[in-house]
Amino acid sequence: MKEIIKQFIEASPEKMISYAEYMELALYHPEEGYYIKERKKIGKEGDFYTSSNVADIFGKLIGKWFAKSFKSLDLPPSVCEIGAGNGRFARAFIQGWNEVNEETLSYWIVEASPYHRKLQAAELNGLENVDILYGEAFENTGMKQGMVFSNELFDAFPVHVVERSESVLYEVFVSYENGQLKEVMVPVMNDEIFRFIKDQGIQLAEGQRIEIPLTYEPFIKSIAENLTKGIMLTVDYGYTKEEWMHPSRRHGSLRGYYQHQMHHDILQHPGKMDLTSHVHFDALKSIGEKYGLSFVQKTRQDEFLMAAGILEELAEHNDPNPFSEASKRNRAIRSLILPGGISQSFHVLVQAKGMGGLDGKLF
Repeated sequence: MKEIIKQFIEASPEKMISYAEYMELALYHPEEGYYIKERKKIGKEGDFYTSSNVADIFGKLIGKWFAKSFKSLDLPPSVCEIGAGNGRFARAFIQGWNEVNEETLSYWIVEASPYHRKLQAAELNGLENVDILYGEAFENTGMKQGMVFSNELFDAFPVHVVERSESVLYEVFVSYENGQLKEVMVPVMNDEIFRFIKDQGIQLAEGQRIEIPLTYEPFIKSIAENLTKGIMLTVDYGYTKEEWMHPSRRHGSLRGYYQHQMHHDILQHPGKMDLTSHVHFDALKSIGEKYGLSFVQKTRQDEFLMAAGILEELAEHNDPNPFSEASKRNRAIRSLILPGGISQSFHVLVQAKGMGGLDGKLF
């Protein structure tokens, strides 16, 4: 992967590439990209955990909620998950659906990685009352109504990196010198970066660095233009524009995760390390509204799960056996809702198309 990036840099006229180009190569190169290669990424043997891999109750609860709510929302039994990873959320969602509803569910998956598609096929094999369908992108799934879901998707989108220094706005590029990948700062020349900063009302302090996700807009646009009626649930970690301005975030949020260790220098281990940046929630909201996705609500993940009925899933009695299914389920539920747990770092953003009756509330 390092050699591929080196060749890409040397072939560029300026002998450098943006961080967005670097991330696109490191994460999504068709042979050596981190998310494409046949290598475990999630769980103990990988580099990071997600809520759906900490506990199946996460996906099962959302599946139950949608099974109980889709008729009152006047939606068909159709779901599209974008970026389904190893398939554990999909399996749990479908199991939750089947516990509540006997109707056949159409479950679309948009997945770029052949390796993950293979894992998903094994994970979802044998499930009943569901049609598992695939699409290369949302627009070619053919799904026009239903729920669009993603979990930790936008944090892996390629981003440009900018920094304010001596009152000048610079973009941070990646070059290759003396056998090493290095950063190079050049005054911003990309008009799209300036437009994003202006549209989002971002005002950088001296020395502050921030990520600019220009890839949000075409992605959201494609969903909004192809979904005629439905809701979009986005689960991720990130900040509002006010939170981005806090002094503690002056160095930005771009990070790498390699064998469960966080790295600030993301030029290490290209193709072997997960790369991530915090989501601009206000940008997701405003871009969605630009293309017809109205804002419904944004809540912390634990608050969303409480509203969806997670406390009802707790076993009514304590089981003295710590290895019983009831005890494991109860521990998983507590890990999702107790202070300091994983859910307090995540938010659920809900947007809607053609759902005027929601009036800003989902529950």
